[in-house]
Order: sequence, then C-alpha cells, then structure tokens
Amino acid sequence: MGIPATNRLYLQDDHCLENKATILAVYENAIAFDQSCFYPGGGGQPPDEGILKFSNGETIEIESVRSDAEHVIWHICKINPAGDLVGESVELVINQARRLALMRYHTVLHVLNTITLRDYGGWITGVQINPDYSRIDFKLENFSPSLMTELEEKVNQVLSEDHPLKSYTISAMEFQNRPDLLRTLEAKPPISHGQVRVVEIEGFDAQVCGGTHMHSTREVGRFFIFRMDNKGKNNKRFYVQLGSA
Repeated sequence: MGIPATNRLYLQDDHCLENKATILAVYENAIAFDQSCFYPGGGGQPPDEGILKFSNGETIEIESVRSDAEHVIWHICKINPAGDLVGESVELVINQARRLALMRYHTVLHVLNTITLRDYGGWITGVQINPDYSRIDFKLENFSPSLMTELEEKVNQVLSEDHPLKSYTISAMEFQNRPDLLRTLEAKPPISHGQVRVVEIEGFDAQVCGGTHMHSTREVGRFFIFRMDNKGKNNKRFYVQLGSA
C-alpha cells in the first residue's frame, strides 16, 4: 500500500504511554499512523490495548495491535471507523495500568532467565507474559524442587539492588559475534534495518529484546514462583507472580 514504516516511540521511551499521531491509512477496522507508542507484541509480551481520541472528543477502543512485513503498525479497532480519516490528527492513549504490569513482568523475566541460564544451564523454550502473572519454560536438566526456592531468592536479590535499565541497538554483524546476548536456542531475535535491539540491566545482564521494561529493577516488586509443570523431557514451566512494586 506504500505506507511508510511506523515510528515506534516505545523503542525510544518504554514509558511513552500516549502520543499525537496522524492517520496514514485505514483498512476496515485497522488504522496505521505516522508514529505510535503502542507495542505490537513479541517476545511473549502481548500487544497493547487502549483508545484512539479524535479532535472532536470521540473515542474508539483499540483492542489489539500488529506489525506487518513492511514494519507498519496496524491498530485494530473495536468498530470500523467512519468517514475519510486519512490525514487527521489524533491522540493515541495506551491502557496504562495494563502496560506497566506487562513491563514489570517482562523486566523480571530478564532477571530470571539470566540467572537460570548462568547458574543452571537453562535455556528458554517458551514465554507468555500477562498483566497478573506470567509463565516461562526452560530446558532444564537435573531439576529439583529446591531450585524454585533458590531462583526466588536470587531473583529478589537482584531486584532489590536497584539496577537501572537501558536499551540500544547493535549491528546484525556485531550480534553474530555476541552469543552471550541470546537466551533461547530456537527463536531468532528480530533484525530491523540491519540492527538488533539490546536491553541491558546495568551491572547485571544484557540480552536482545524488542519489548518494553521498567526504568529500574527496584520498580518490579517481589517475585514468586507459585507453580511448576513438567512439559516434556527436561522442559519445566514456571508460573510466576509479582507483589506490589
């Protein structure tokens, strides 16, 4: 359709929760803008939800978001918008409580996956992030129930240390020489315009990731593992929750 790639504001500021935008295209109930703070999903983190506000005060609920092969983010509305909207200036507003909850869980899963790989040789085999709990699967050999208690203690120690988070990009070529940035054996990280995004927990860890995170580990809250399931040979699924930040 010849629409330029969406300027992804969440890559510049994880805490960008609303923004002004211009409508570039409308296809049935999907709208593309010149820029957006909405995260289209990936890495186990679901897409954002929120509302679209027009200059006349009318609003439309945005129930999902997706990115196409041309890196255009399409905002899926609950109803089909009426009229010729291309060129109109609007405001995009994310469901803030939901996004912040997802960011807290995404941040703690970075801490958990780093400790699990570093101390126990566990690689990620699956992730699903939710606002009220999350689950993560690891390929783990020689599992024992005491491991869950150890992981809780180690993760909470890192969270309490108030490590700042930051993100930056490196070239795809540099990434090929940085196996330390990987946490999965199967899934490949997204490469955009020859660049790979890295999220770093300063003084603790760096890994490739395209999602959104908190400013600091202290903002996450206390971490708990409330359930473990066996999901095949050496594959363990941990269900985790967070206390108040």
